[in-house]
Amino acid sequence: QVPLVESGGGLVQPGGSLRLSCVASGFTLDYYSTGWFRQAPGKEREGVSCINPGDETTYYSDSVKGRFTITRDNEKNTVYLQMSSLKPEDTAVYYCIHTKCKKGMGWDTSALFGSWGQGTQVTVSS
Repeated sequence: QVPLVESGGGLVQPGGSLRLSCVASGFTLDYYSTGWFRQAPGKEREGVSCINPGDETTYYSDSVKGRFTITRDNEKNTVYLQMSSLKPEDTAVYYCIHTKCKKGMGWDTSALFGSWGQGTQVTVSS
């Protein structure tokens, strides 16, 4: 399966905003939960947010809850991560991948389907 393609990263000041995009090529995102993960230097990759296409349930890690919003655009076959009130600790490479999250079942961040893409770098610094 071709990895999902991330984009939209960049350098932003603390308190700023960015919108990341995750695009699928050759297949639809309608049938799969899609999750955003991030990996900071020297740290393990962690789950940030997930969206289920069936019931539109969303999940967020405690560190981003209230600041990040995950959405889908079916026509564009794209999942977005709107990031606001960014902090230096949000600095990381952000990846999207198919995963498993569902209402009533939560998000299994160890359930990963497909391969990791290149990711997109987000740097929050003044």
